[in-house]
Amino acid sequence: MEAETLALAQEIDFSLWGLFARATFTVKLVMLLLIAASFWSWAIIIQKLIAYRAARAEARIFDHAFWSGEPLDGLFDQIGAQPDGSSEKVFAAGMIEWRRSHRSDGGLIAGAQSRIDRSMDVAINKEAEALQKGLPILATVGSTAPFVGLFGTVMGIMNAFIEIAEQQNTNLAVVAPGIAEALLATGLGLLAAIPAVIFYNKLSADSERIISGYEAFSDEFATILSRQLDT
Repeated sequence: MEAETLALAQEIDFSLWGLFARATFTVKLVMLLLIAASFWSWAIIIQKLIAYRAARAEARIFDHAFWSGEPLDGLFDQIGAQPDGSSEKVFAAGMIEWRRSHRSDGGLIAGAQSRIDRSMDVAINKEAEALQKGLPILATVGSTAPFVGLFGTVMGIMNAFIEIAEQQNTNLAVVAPGIAEALLATGLGLLAAIPAVIFYNKLSADSERIISGYEAFSDEFATILSRQLDT
């Protein structure tokens, strides 16, 4: 009997593809969903890592240009009213409102400072929304993928017990394939969830630091314009 069981176990394909191919339709659907979620998460992670690196580089370049001593009007004329960089967009929003606040006689319209601050806040909020776009997907995958995998495991184990009852055989060679298929769903759930959670926390912290840099620049720029308003 032991020899027959060993021979039967050796005939069964326990590779990942073999486990997937032998799984029921429901378990296969769960596995495919988890694989798709994992690829989606990695696509977002890679895109955000590249975007955040570019945003930090752009901020350093603009910060150097801003504090180089060049007149603000000259810097604004160089980058234009619709620049590509995020820091430049915040600066442009403040400069556009600054110029709009001047009357034809050279005086300033009342409430210029508050309008400039609001314009830059709007620009920062738009950039923050772009930076954080996609992060909720990582949070969703990280929080739900283990439970989706667990659902696949439950269905796989249930099917394994049904097969045992139908064959009336509790040999390991009969039980092991169904249990292995079920546990594969849990493994795929963790494979999708763990990177999503790790990089969600990292990317959230990175985006907050970048946004804080925009807000700090906005405050410094507003202070400079406030001095000019006072004079």
